[in-house]
Amino acid sequence: MVPAPGTQILIETLPRLVAPTRVAVVGPTYAEHAAAWGRAGHAVSLVPGIGAIGDAAVAVLVDPNNPDGRSHPLAERLALAEAMGRRGGLLVADEAFCDLEPVESLCPHPGPGVVVLRSFGKTYGLAGLRLGFAVAAPSVAARIAAALGPWSVSGPAQAVGAAALADGAWREAAARDRAADAGRLDRMMMRAGGRIVGGTVLFRTADFPDGPGLWHRLGEAGIAVRRFPDRPERLRFGLPPDKEGWCRLSRILK
Repeated sequence: MVPAPGTQILIETLPRLVAPTRVAVVGPTYAEHAAAWGRAGHAVSLVPGIGAIGDAAVAVLVDPNNPDGRSHPLAERLALAEAMGRRGGLLVADEAFCDLEPVESLCPHPGPGVVVLRSFGKTYGLAGLRLGFAVAAPSVAARIAAALGPWSVSGPAQAVGAAALADGAWREAAARDRAADAGRLDRMMMRAGGRIVGGTVLFRTADFPDGPGLWHRLGEAGIAVRRFPDRPERLRFGLPPDKEGWCRLSRILK
């Protein structure tokens, strides 16, 4: 297990540890994966599913996926990791949104063909703390740690992270509470004409008849949601932080 100053730096580091090759990113998904591999000189293709990875030397799979929450059974992901390892390839399994979901992690099954990325800030609402983890076979983990160098995680991040990760009761309660919030957000969006297309308990994604117009109205009210250039009807909403936020969002959606 390699601690890092956030998952993003791991996404940037891994492509620089692999000689230029063919990379398949299962998407649509978090765009920084493809961008990082492309910046490092790899030939990157976006594929619609695991079955389309083909003979790529590196596969990137975000599970649960961002922005639609798509997930694959553990057996399917394990089979992919083993297949990549047998041919000397690599599966980058991004589990950034796994903590509060009923999703089985690949972390207990490290092998030579898989690197699992885990986030801290998303689960605990502490993105600014800059803490994340890579879980991999010892030889691969050593290369990642060497690339990050010493002092990669600050003392405050170590202290806060250790305390938070040890509090299993909080995490269980957070999973229940955020699931209730996600259900509330779904109902609000559906009343506004939205069609839910997926998400996790930390974000919800929906299609709206006037996605661009709604995006502008929300922005004017100080509410930032994610839009998708290739799908103008689609918007991804995070959870409002407090009662005022919920009321403000409700007014705009109405």
